[in-house]
Parts: sequence; C-alpha cells; structure tokens
Amino acid sequence: MNIVIVTGMSGAGKSTALNILEDEGYYCVDNIPIALMTTFISLAKGQEKSYRNIAMSIDIRSGAAIDDIDEVLNEMSDKHFSYKILYLDASDEVLVKRYKETRRTHPLAKDDRVDKAIEIERSKLEFLRNRADYIVDTSQMLTREFKQEMEKIFVEKSEYSNLFVTVLSFGFKYGIPVDADLVFDVRFLPNPYYIEELKPLTGNDKAIRDYVFGFEASDIFIEKLEDMIKFLLPNYVEEGKNSLVIAIGCTGGKHRSVTIANALAGKLKSTEYGCKVEHRDIDKDTHRKK
Repeated sequence: MNIVIVTGMSGAGKSTALNILEDEGYYCVDNIPIALMTTFISLAKGQEKSYRNIAMSIDIRSGAAIDDIDEVLNEMSDKHFSYKILYLDASDEVLVKRYKETRRTHPLAKDDRVDKAIEIERSKLEFLRNRADYIVDTSQMLTREFKQEMEKIFVEKSEYSNLFVTVLSFGFKYGIPVDADLVFDVRFLPNPYYIEELKPLTGNDKAIRDYVFGFEASDIFIEKLEDMIKFLLPNYVEEGKNSLVIAIGCTGGKHRSVTIANALAGKLKSTEYGCKVEHRDIDKDTHRKK
C-alpha cells in the first residue's frame, strides 16, 4: 500500500495536490483528524485490494492536535506502515498574494493580518517540514507545472531533489527581477537587435539562436554556466533551498537573454531537478510601439 501524507503551508496547493493524486487513483481524505490516522490506515489495509493508494492531508486546521502528529507518525512507523510525507511550501509574499486574490481567510488570521498568521503557521509546521520526504515549493509554478512535478514523484517514481529551478530571461532596461537568486548579464554577446532582418524576431526563433551561437563566446559561456549551475544545485539542496530563480539579462530581454535562458533550461531539464523557463520581457518592446 502506498501512503502519502500531504501537508504544508495554507495556500501552497494541498487541495490541488489531493486532486492530482485522486486523478492518479489515490483514495484521498482532506483534513483527517490526526487521532484517526492510524485507525484509518489499519482499516484500509484490511481492504488493500480496494485501497492500494491512499493520501491524507493534515495541516494547521487541526488546531492543537497538530502537536500530536509526531507521536502518531512514530506509532505508524512502529506498526510498519510505510508512508511518505509531501510538504508544500511557497514564499510569504506569494501566499499573501494568493489569499488576497481569493479573498479567503487564513485559518490563523482571525482578527490579525495574513502575514502574521503565515509567520505563526510556518513556525508551528517547521517540525513537519523537517520530517518531509518531498518538499515542493509552488511559488513559481503554474498548476500544470505542479501536476508535472507531482507525476514525477508519485507516478513516474523519478528521483526528486526537492528543488525547482526557474530560468528567467529579462531586459535590464525594465529592471532586475526582484525574486532572482542568481543574475547573469549576457550583454557582452553581439546584439542581433542591430541587424534589420533579425530585429523583429526573438530568441525563440532559429535565426536568432543561430546568430547568437554563431559566436564562440556564446558556446564557452553556456558551457561554463552549465558547469557552475550543476555544481551549485546539489549544494543549494543540501542547504535546504527548494526554489531557485536564475535570471539571464540582456538590454531588452528579447534576443540574447531569451536564447541563453532557453539553452540553459534545456540542459537542466535532463537533470533530476524540476525546471521551467520564462521570458518576462520578450514582448515588451512590441507592446511599447503600439
């Protein structure tokens, strides 16, 4: 029997995770009373043909009972119940934004501010995060990207390193991304903007890719960048980092940065780390001219 315990920060995607697991054939129970977890698993094991995969969510809504979860998990281990803990997280800024957009009330907010409630919740759930087998930071993820990461873990059984990488191209003239962890400047590369037939194209077009990588400096740079990033990633995981934004910048964020960001993301997608590429400013010059 596969047992998944879904937990984490309110607003980080636990309901979505349960929906994804349910679509994959898991019997899901949301906000199960902690005192009933062991009993429920025992009953399910008695009907294992019907309940081969079960998922239970527990979170701060359990109130004071959340303090008993350590004891319950130890009891489950003593009974040889094999389980995995999935902890969903997101940055404080993203969680506040999600609550404001949905106009929902945080379970701990009451008359207090959402950011204060998030701070308290993070502190109360830290012990669960430390026990988790998988930590997924959904700050930078769309729902389909979250689904892909869930499938990697629970369907494909792929190796998962608890780190999701976003490679983000941008234009310096529009400002450095505020959420960037690493920033690389590729303005030293020749600029296709000054070639009339290439100017309206973007780094997603073959002609731009061929132009940028027609220079030896581009190949050397991407090789050295790949080597450094692949060195850094396992060290970030060891440090406990779950989300990494690598920003690649050129002047307008349309040609060189897009090309290099695509190339780097392509190399990282063959690793065990979750990865996606975004182009923040790729269309901004076009919009400004209209």
